[in-house]
Amino acid sequence: MTYIPNWEEFEKSAEMLYLRDPINTRYSMKYSHSKGVFLVKITDNKKCLQYKTEVQQDVRKVDKFISNLMRHMASNDN
Repeated sequence: MTYIPNWEEFEKSAEMLYLRDPINTRYSMKYSHSKGVFLVKITDNKKCLQYKTEVQQDVRKVDKFISNLMRHMASNDN
């Protein structure tokens, strides 16, 4: 599993991962209150990308990205 330290790089890589195999791609989010860490993971069963942050602004970026990803998933382009 790969942790990507830069949000922009994670966002590009995750979108490309989804576009390559939209049927098998899934994501998960996890928040650890004791550590104060928010974790996002996206995988297509072959490659797994992870992003970890402690910054509130990054959580908002993740929320916007997930909204866009859900829009892709709900569209008829698949």
